[in-house]
Amino acid sequence: MGQAINAQHFRHEDFERFRVRLKHETNLLHDWVEADRFDRSAPMAGLELEAWLIHPDGRPAARNEDYLQAVNRVDVVTELARFNVEINAAPQPVTDAGLELLHAQLLDTWSYCRSVAQTLGLDLVSIGILPTLEDRDLCPANMSNSDRYRALNEQVLRQRHGQLIELEIAGIETLRTAHRDVMLEAGTTSLQGHLQVTPETAVRCFNASIIASAATVALSANSPYLFGRRLWEETRIPLFEQAVPVGTHDAGIRECLPRVSFGTGYASWSLVEVFRENTERFPIMLPIVLEQDADRLAHLRLQNGTIWRWNRPLIGFNDQGTPHLRIEHRVMAAGPTVADMMANLVFYYGLVAALAAESIPPEACLPFAAARDNFYAAARQGLNASVMSADGSQKQLGQQIVAELLPAAHLGLQLLGASGEYTSRALEIIEQRARSGRTGSHWQSAFAERHGHDRELLTLEYAARQRTETPVHEWTL
Repeated sequence: MGQAINAQHFRHEDFERFRVRLKHETNLLHDWVEADRFDRSAPMAGLELEAWLIHPDGRPAARNEDYLQAVNRVDVVTELARFNVEINAAPQPVTDAGLELLHAQLLDTWSYCRSVAQTLGLDLVSIGILPTLEDRDLCPANMSNSDRYRALNEQVLRQRHGQLIELEIAGIETLRTAHRDVMLEAGTTSLQGHLQVTPETAVRCFNASIIASAATVALSANSPYLFGRRLWEETRIPLFEQAVPVGTHDAGIRECLPRVSFGTGYASWSLVEVFRENTERFPIMLPIVLEQDADRLAHLRLQNGTIWRWNRPLIGFNDQGTPHLRIEHRVMAAGPTVADMMANLVFYYGLVAALAAESIPPEACLPFAAARDNFYAAARQGLNASVMSADGSQKQLGQQIVAELLPAAHLGLQLLGASGEYTSRALEIIEQRARSGRTGSHWQSAFAERHGHDRELLTLEYAARQRTETPVHEWTL
């Protein structure tokens, strides 16, 4: 959920002061792009992984405060709910050796975090939506102790004028519920891939990430259930989009947009377009006036952190203070194993590199509306979804991945200098998963059907298989 803040309540003048700084920093970002101020280092890969703390019976354990104290690491931090935590990994070059090192780093941190959980009588599980989660678990009492989360909750309620947040998801079954707070968002956990790009490649890579989203959301699907209902293959998508439903009206905003969405279109000349949209079409949610120099873009970054596009541009700084551009790919569910998640990232990096290098940009052939429709079809139906390709034909997504997108990912990794034994093994996992259709969601649904929809058993057996680090397409029922 982003950077820490130290305030919960705001006045009208706070919003006005923040608005002035946000506009100034957005103009400054534009000037930096024009002046070629950005880092041109080779592509770097990074990630964030959200996970669940669970009791021995598989139920969520709202104990992240004492858990994080026991972990005592700066790369393992709080999340919105007391039963969630976030693990971060240091960025690595997008090379075969760099991605293998990223894998080892994540696996080491994950193993350590699980071992600490066990000392507290708990376990740690990476899964999109925990099968044992109940509606009553998503309550203010289970919100992490953080001014940021309390302030977000207050501002969402303020912008909704106290109206209930209503959730309705129609899938294989239908779910309807309502909440007075933002805790529905805590039902979703993801693997967020980061790709540092150069100014020259930023637009093409951003658009390629949008196009790749249908394939990555289907391949990583790991959230078929919410509150015991069988919904979408990747139910995180509609859950998160409906969990923060603000943006209907605000003075000075010509037309407010949903804060969680697939976005409004491809980028055309610069990622500055996205940050200008943040300023012009999204009400300010956290008007914290920060005592930092304008060239740290603190207010621009804080505003961007309250807008959750499934593909989100980020601004960061290296140790020398030089700004860099990153793309955050947010569509992939957490889990099932580190091997599966790293395979998802390798596929994503390779596919984006290939699409961004095509002589005819694929975004010139595939309308944004079609890419958006592909994404939601893939979230609903997974690898069985019918999607539109760049030539205008409809294809079954799993078959398209095997026949077209995997060869493209291999080529993209070669272009990145990342072809080697490690990346080949990772793409082999993707190929086997795409051919068999055995994603995390597929396994969960098949296991539940065979074992009488016992959600506690499903969670515990999932956790046991996750510990083996065997890719999900090889899991037994």
